[in-house]
This record gives sequence, C-alpha cells and structure tokens, in this order.
Amino acid sequence: MADMQTKQIDLPAIADIGAVDELREEMLEALNAGNLEINLANVERVSTNALFMLLSAAKTASNHNYQLLLSAPSEHFSSALETLGLESAFAPLMKG
Repeated sequence: MADMQTKQIDLPAIADIGAVDELREEMLEALNAGNLEINLANVERVSTNALFMLLSAAKTASNHNYQLLLSAPSEHFSSALETLGLESAFAPLMKG
C-alpha cells in the first residue's frame, strides 16, 4: 500500500452524522480508489453516530484492501472515544 496515493480530507469541527454524511461521497470515492486519511485536528464535537460511520468506512476500506487512517485527533475527539470506551476500536486506525 505504500505505492498507493492517499487522499486526505478534514473532519469538520462539528462532526455529527450530518457532517459525515456530507463527506460520505468523497470518502466512498477515495476508498474505492485507494487509501484515505482523515484529519481530526479541528474536531470540537463528535457524535456517536459519526464515530460508528467512521468505523464502517474503515471496514469498507479493509474490504477493498485499502486503509483508512485517522490523524491528529483533537482532545475533544480523543475524549469522546474515552467516554464511549471506543479507544481500542479506533486504535488500529490512528496514524503514528
């Protein structure tokens, strides 16, 4: 996968299901063509539904033999994972 180009997108500050739904087409297009990296640095609020949609996107990537990586998680994003007990589910997706 190192030779493959990785598309990068930013998750918005308010990462609720609506925001992720708006990015869905871009994410699917990227995952059908190669790897995807989602920057989480600007996230101030994230919904549970958005988190599960990200996990679903990671599964889609894996099914296509591609990789979805999450980079630069904000404190708010990390706190949401901890509160919901999802750190271990997201750990394999975290870059670096």
